Amino acid sequence: MRVSDLIKSSRATLKHGKMRSLLTMLGIVIGISSVIILMSIGASAQDYILGQVQGLGSNLIIILPGGTNNGKFSSPAAAQGIIVTSLKQQDVDALGRDPSVAAVTEESRGQATAAFGDNSMVTTFDGVPANFFTVRNFAVQNGYPFTDADVQAYNHVAVIGSSLADTLFGAGSDPVGQYIQVKNIQFRVVGVLAKKGTGAFGIDQDNLVLVPITVAQKQMLGVDYFTDVMVQANDSYNIDFVKARVQNILEQDHNITDPNKDDFTIETQQDVLSLLGNITNILTLFLAAIASISLIVGGIGIMNIMLVSVIERTKEIGLRKSVGATNNDILQQFLVESVMLTFIGGIIGIALGGVVVGLAWLVITKVFAVAWTFEFPLTAILLAVAVSSVTGIAFGIYPARQAARKSPIEALRYE
Repeated sequence: MRVSDLIKSSRATLKHGKMRSLLTMLGIVIGISSVIILMSIGASAQDYILGQVQGLGSNLIIILPGGTNNGKFSSPAAAQGIIVTSLKQQDVDALGRDPSVAAVTEESRGQATAAFGDNSMVTTFDGVPANFFTVRNFAVQNGYPFTDADVQAYNHVAVIGSSLADTLFGAGSDPVGQYIQVKNIQFRVVGVLAKKGTGAFGIDQDNLVLVPITVAQKQMLGVDYFTDVMVQANDSYNIDFVKARVQNILEQDHNITDPNKDDFTIETQQDVLSLLGNITNILTLFLAAIASISLIVGGIGIMNIMLVSVIERTKEIGLRKSVGATNNDILQQFLVESVMLTFIGGIIGIALGGVVVGLAWLVITKVFAVAWTFEFPLTAILLAVAVSSVTGIAFGIYPARQAARKSPIEALRYE
């Protein structure tokens, strides 16, 4: 039989039992839409997470206190909540003198309640130098960032996040020039940050209080060490070369001769991006694999219905064979019906998945105001079409073979 005749015949058969066809396709529709949704959300989450790392700045090398003992999957002590005091001002000064380093910015971080009048909120305060705003891409949308003079003079000035400004002063108000209290110290607000969202280290950057690092260390925390140090590589040097230079400088500064005993951890942005990218890819594939289980269930449903159809159409099979239809013609007819069921189900599943992803994007961006990118990857669509077609063939071939093997004489006698 010609392909066009097979398609016409299969379409007529499916239209004859519309409700059965729709219920048979339901498992495929749910399975395909689940795979589409999870792959799309996974891709969007990956873009969001990687965007947060890229938003740290450009050409950055991240230095955290505490070593990993060269463990491939271990994290530095500081990342585990252990206080490590290995990064100090002498390290920042030594790094700043190297020609491969364009800038160094350090942080000393803590938590406290920020208050204005009757309004208060527990927030993170971050002691930073004046160059922090440039190196870390922190834009001030209202007012101005504090200066080196403020840092050197221990001035009680602060730049606050936009969400914190709304909480303490009310939406639409201008907090610049007002005073807030953090850890029993009055700070004059000199600037409000542009919205930035949650940072790569899980800190809500819109609820942040940035103060001069001298004030944070001496008057708020009483420490002489840093929570982390970030080095901006000189554009004239390769980032891996600068990373090696940073390690060498710190080892000399800390009198370390064995790299396995480093009391600090160095990562480039690319290292972090690569690690996070691998993790999100694995999670996306894992979720898609779980969703694919419903495709197997849908495929079994199709095989079951096709077997029932073979029994119901036994006389039709006998009649077709008696007028010259071959085993191959019968096989092709039932196989095309199975593939059409799964293919149409796949198309509906793709459309349903796209609608759900679009609605999820609207809710996340409009209701929760998260900078979430809409991702509907072509790979997910191609995978859905391929899987639905393969499912139709894999689960349709057995019923089709059963139909093709029927004897025309026995088929015509079937009641």
